[in-house]
Amino acid sequence: MAGLIIAPRARIFHGHEWVYATEIKKTFGDPQPGDVITLKDFRDRPLGSAIFNPLSQIIARRFSRRRQDLDPDFFSRRIRQAIDHRQRLGIDTSLCRLVWSESDGIPGLIVDRYGAHLSVQTLTLAMDLRKELIRDALIALLAPQSIVLRNDSPFRKAEGMEPGIEMLHGQNPGPFVVRSNDLDFEIDLFDGQKTGLYLDQLESHAAIANLAPGKRVLDCFTNQGGFALACAKAGATRVTAIDVSASACAAARHNAQLNGLDITVLEHNVFDFLKHAQPEYDLIILDPPSFTRNKKTLVDAMRGYKEIHLRALKLLDKGGVLSTFCCSHHTSRGIFLDNLADASVDAKKSLRLVAEHRQRADHPVLVTLPETGYLKGFTVEVVATR
Repeated sequence: MAGLIIAPRARIFHGHEWVYATEIKKTFGDPQPGDVITLKDFRDRPLGSAIFNPLSQIIARRFSRRRQDLDPDFFSRRIRQAIDHRQRLGIDTSLCRLVWSESDGIPGLIVDRYGAHLSVQTLTLAMDLRKELIRDALIALLAPQSIVLRNDSPFRKAEGMEPGIEMLHGQNPGPFVVRSNDLDFEIDLFDGQKTGLYLDQLESHAAIANLAPGKRVLDCFTNQGGFALACAKAGATRVTAIDVSASACAAARHNAQLNGLDITVLEHNVFDFLKHAQPEYDLIILDPPSFTRNKKTLVDAMRGYKEIHLRALKLLDKGGVLSTFCCSHHTSRGIFLDNLADASVDAKKSLRLVAEHRQRADHPVLVTLPETGYLKGFTVEVVATR
């Protein structure tokens, strides 16, 4: 089997599963893009099996510490293990992320389940080349009515692949309703704005809703209204939801109607809205899309977070609550918390930490692969003004 000899001090020797081009000492054999290769250290000792793509900055992604091929048995076994893990944690596997890439030992494969329907992403070339094997394993294990291959992610470009959406199994299910946190949401896995709900935030929706009774709530970057609807159902006195996307606003309004809830949904740029808003809110939620997809734009992203933190804090009086989230793995917990602290100093507000948030457990985190732990959030209370 063709493969790579890894240079000393590469991060794979510290438990990471990725190999960059700068960490390669030598290539042997003739590995082709999408192939399974073997990894060896500089003393010719085996390090395991990986998928190979020289078009990507991450040239190899290890998926096993032994010799292993990506055959039907591999996919059936790994997907079954991923499902079993979530069931042991008590997660409702009828609405969850069943497979989370490296965290479940299948780099680049994401499988989300919405009842009888699956949404699949193949974000690495090796997985894309084996999508029929993946389809067959999913059908054998779960017998879904449909499988949507939702490959419109920009991450595919890094692997030299074009984006696209197609049916991998069954017929396009069209819009249908799923239930989460005692709320109904209409989703469209094929034609919708994204792959479905933000499954990683379902627990945070419930946690923030617990703080909402009797409060005037502002939900920024609402998307389909997850936080806004949870807060309205929990007994908020008033809920305003903001999103710049017309389709997201339409989805939030429709979901509010499905649940018989009264919320105000405004199509507006959040930055501009916060700049001109009146201080009439008790609870503000900031859950923006990622402001950065690489380290080069991290500084600019932090300016963006600082701006919305500052503007939101200026709208809150003593006792006001801010819940803020970041979904970029390039931003560490410490950096994000420091950003919030800096904004509080500029806003002349003292904050008390109420809760920390992370992605739901169906998005497991590998302790040696920090990129798998991308979502972080903080809920803080304004305790004094200076």
